[in-house]
Amino acid sequence: MSDAQRRALLGVRHRLAGPGARTVAEAAEAVVGLHATDPATVFLSAAARLAEPTVAEVERSLYEEHTVTRLLCMRRTMFVVPTPLVPVVDVSTARAVAARERRGFVAEVHKAGWSDARLAAAERLLLAALAERGEATAVRLTADVPELREQLVLAPGKSYESRISVGSRLLRVLAAEGAVRRARPSGAWTSARFRWTLAEPHATDLAPAEARSRLAREYLAAFGPVTVEDVKWWTGWTLTDTRRALAAVETVEVDLDDGSVGLLLPEDHARAPSPEPWVALLPSLDPSSMGWRRRGFYLDPELVPALFDRNGNIGPTVWADGRVIGGWAQRADGRVAHRLLVDPGAEARARVAATVGELTAWLGPARVTPTFRTPLERELAAD
Repeated sequence: MSDAQRRALLGVRHRLAGPGARTVAEAAEAVVGLHATDPATVFLSAAARLAEPTVAEVERSLYEEHTVTRLLCMRRTMFVVPTPLVPVVDVSTARAVAARERRGFVAEVHKAGWSDARLAAAERLLLAALAERGEATAVRLTADVPELREQLVLAPGKSYESRISVGSRLLRVLAAEGAVRRARPSGAWTSARFRWTLAEPHATDLAPAEARSRLAREYLAAFGPVTVEDVKWWTGWTLTDTRRALAAVETVEVDLDDGSVGLLLPEDHARAPSPEPWVALLPSLDPSSMGWRRRGFYLDPELVPALFDRNGNIGPTVWADGRVIGGWAQRADGRVAHRLLVDPGAEARARVAATVGELTAWLGPARVTPTFRTPLERELAAD
């Protein structure tokens, strides 16, 4: 399968070419889940894929209809996934992540002099306070349970040393475990200051091996052809678990242009979409940008220094016909600025310019600054 065929598949399957998704759940399903480390990424990734994108539609899906659910899962990263897929993601990845979060948190409070009994009592008080209030911010909950205001020092002595309250850290752990969930933010849709509420458990009898094979299949359906390295990286599994999960899925092998062997679902082997020309402005950490470990078929390696930060997080990108061709940023006055690092031709340049204008209008008074800032994004934002 050639790189050109892979780019065509990407555009069609990720709902970036052709008809847009009708719902936020459909947009999330197209890429398994929307990255949610930055709250704004959820909205911008959904908007890029929806036929009729609005902030209200995303909010309704997240906070009223609950057709999509936010959880900490693959690679200890926050995702918003279609709610029916939550049990699969939970058993295959999120539970292991939650266990690590709990172990790390317990070690931190032990260093601060807390006993297990004190921690358990504080946890019961927090959950009781949240049950009484229905929804509350971390600040409100730590006012209800004053000892949760105590500060933990993270990475002491390091350049990135930070402080966080016991209550805030405990809420993260409880959210990872599925006991609480993030409700509407206390500010605008771009805010990361969420209210919290108790979560309804997602009962399932899935075994971990079955859940991993089902998630592997979902990933293949959205991103195939992929390498074993891609699957291991995207899921965060061990190589052994990755190989076992893939062995339980029927796949075909295809030769890729970079000389590696890719895995593809049999029903996708004969697919040869030829979408109409398309462009998209995708936000930082968009799932199409971060879906593969090997990115050469859609991203020129020479563009990496401008578009990625030091930790491998990609910033806002400009796409044309399945290929990253530049980056974009929002300036303080609200205008979206962009720069093309690859010349896609006059027609594509015109489509990009029109899409930039549409995004500027769509954002309106909202201001979006990625958490992980990249060289090109900083430069464009400052111009």
